[in-house]
Amino acid sequence: MKTAAQYSPYQAHFLDRNGLKYHYINEGQGNPVVMVHGNPSWSYYYRDLVAALKDNYQTIVPDHIGMGLSDKPNDDVYDYTLDSRIDDLEALLKHLGVNKNITLVVHDWGGMIGMGYAARYPEQIKKIVALNTAAFHMPTSKKLPTRLYLGRNTKLGEVLIRGVNAFSSLASYIGVKRKPMPAEVRKAFVAPYNNWQNRIATVRFVQDIPLQPGDKAYATVSNIEASLSQFKQLPVFLGFGLQDFVFDKHFLDRWQSFFPDAEVHAYPDCGHYVLQDAAQELIPLISNFIRQEHSSS
Repeated sequence: MKTAAQYSPYQAHFLDRNGLKYHYINEGQGNPVVMVHGNPSWSYYYRDLVAALKDNYQTIVPDHIGMGLSDKPNDDVYDYTLDSRIDDLEALLKHLGVNKNITLVVHDWGGMIGMGYAARYPEQIKKIVALNTAAFHMPTSKKLPTRLYLGRNTKLGEVLIRGVNAFSSLASYIGVKRKPMPAEVRKAFVAPYNNWQNRIATVRFVQDIPLQPGDKAYATVSNIEASLSQFKQLPVFLGFGLQDFVFDKHFLDRWQSFFPDAEVHAYPDCGHYVLQDAAQELIPLISNFIRQEHSSS
């Protein structure tokens, strides 16, 4: 059986984060395009977008600690919280000397992490590409899906996610809607999460979803949401699969309320892994959007 490393088509790089290996892809030269994945995927999600852009841009794709090819430590070694994720991304970009003209590409929890970085360094951000994600609290019109409720609030949920890979494996089936993932691609998506220990981050992400004041990430998400207004002059691209069971039209509508001038591409027949589901349309559209010279309005 192939390891996760064997599925990654790019050279592996590692940053030492307090003794932990933090994996990232760093391909090409030019203005930086920083791609931030969510849960339960990894840098593999962006493989085709990297291929499309690396001849003209510096493409940077980290694997969050506990995910992909990064180390997967216990809770006593790493604090699995949104703030830690943003700190990690900040450390990586500082390490690489990346501090201007950044295009952020974000998916799922990557929206909170990437836009959390943007909130700290707004002057560094040039463009935003948001794919089935959020950078704000749960829309009032949306209820937390039962699957997430179980994973977030019950011991059973944790046992299902870590014991039988109910999250990563299930996502590889229900995350696409147009046609099933090819078997080899599905294996690649779940390869990093092949035992109880290696699934720690997939459940910690779910448990970190902030729903009310007092939740660990709540204040951070409030700050990220409050920061969005300072990006309204930037070019923004929204690509959404509308059959996502979490980040659906309620989230797309919320993005559009912050960015009414955004370029929007919504796919009624696609799911959560929209970059996989609608790759043939989305990757050229994103590439064109990044290449375009946008004037500030």
